[in-house]
Amino acid sequence: MSNTVKIMSNAMQAELQSFMAGVEARNPGQLKFQQAVSEVAESLMPFVIENGKYKEAKILERMTEPDRIISFRVVWEDDKGDIQMNRAWRVQFNNAIGPYKGGMRFHPTVDEDTLKFLGFEQCFKNSLTGLPMGGGKGGSNFDPKGKSDAEVMRFCQSLMMELSRHIGEDIDVPAGDIGVGAREVGYMFGQYQRFQNRWAGVFTGKGLTYGGSLTRKEATGYGTVYFCENMLNHKDDSVKGKTVTVSGSGNVSIYAVEKVTEMGGKVVTMSDSGGFIYDAEGITAEKLAFIKDLKEVRRGRISEYVTEYPNAEYHEGEKPWGVKCDIALPCATENEINAEAAQTLVDNGVMAVSEGANMPSTMDAMHIFVDNGVAFGPAKAANAGGVAVSGLEQSQNALRLSWSAEEVDQKLQVIMKDIHQKCVTYGTDSEGNVNYVNGANIGGFVKVADSMLSYGIM
Repeated sequence: MSNTVKIMSNAMQAELQSFMAGVEARNPGQLKFQQAVSEVAESLMPFVIENGKYKEAKILERMTEPDRIISFRVVWEDDKGDIQMNRAWRVQFNNAIGPYKGGMRFHPTVDEDTLKFLGFEQCFKNSLTGLPMGGGKGGSNFDPKGKSDAEVMRFCQSLMMELSRHIGEDIDVPAGDIGVGAREVGYMFGQYQRFQNRWAGVFTGKGLTYGGSLTRKEATGYGTVYFCENMLNHKDDSVKGKTVTVSGSGNVSIYAVEKVTEMGGKVVTMSDSGGFIYDAEGITAEKLAFIKDLKEVRRGRISEYVTEYPNAEYHEGEKPWGVKCDIALPCATENEINAEAAQTLVDNGVMAVSEGANMPSTMDAMHIFVDNGVAFGPAKAANAGGVAVSGLEQSQNALRLSWSAEEVDQKLQVIMKDIHQKCVTYGTDSEGNVNYVNGANIGGFVKVADSMLSYGIM
């Protein structure tokens, strides 16, 4: 058991165990959702007990129950004329502070458990941005990989026949996520317009020609690095001159690498599901351009990097957390850093971990980082840049104008700095140490909880 849990009183641990027993009973077998709730509850329980109004109104219990879950079938025709069927969901978790907001994910692993965990995290993440956005998430077990544009279009249009009934600019504003890029957003948004016979900013991540925002593509990766820089600045340090390991090679990873390089850091790893590359010389802007073309245009594998740059190494079937670094940016997928990997990073002297993916560290890994004094930026704070710029896209749509890339990036930097400050405000202990997990959870909770209290019992 970690020191994080040990410092809880017996009475507090009993409250936490009782609370989690209820969550597990209501959500049997949903292990990702249970993990997400457990991580939050561990931070929040002492705060909730200390502030009796939240306990009396059962705010935490209410926040762990979605407002509604919409589940439906999506029937579509492939290029051979065969009928295919998938399942889709929209989890509208909490709209106490604004319309539901969260991405749509298309991947064979998508299920209700995954979307509930993501939607729950989204409530806190959106709250931390300071923007009026509630929490939601959606998706389908449809796999866009290997499908033609026509097949993806038919699927998206069929999905919107049902989803369009449940969304709107003042109700629920979806966005892209894994498997849902500009192509998929365009098809869904176009079908929404067709059904509604009006133009409204009901999707974010749109193309620039029809209401999208500059810097949206870069926002999550940039924001992850901005948050890391704020954590280091708090210790009178910076990203400049640091060696950085990054996992993944998708959108978040690519732009995290880009921003680290711009700020004077040296990224030495990237990865995909097949393994990781290690380039001791650093992944420069020129090398990153090769990776962008490889992953975004040619849809290739990261292993091809070593063919182009033979001084680099490729480690098949491995993750990059054994490489010595100052900063680690997990930007691939959930639970990619386990306790063993976390301990290796600590033993190798890691100073900061900033999560670009959603819940990429297990709870044991998180405890190891926190207990060893690593500046650990949890996903709900560190990767909030994406949804922050989505919120800015909504604002531009409502105002019928477009801000420059510089304006959006400046606003993003301010938002990430404000999120960091909330974490410091709520996460600093009596000795001046900042527990960013506690800070993010409490900081995200308070705004939503106080809004729920204002509405009475509902």
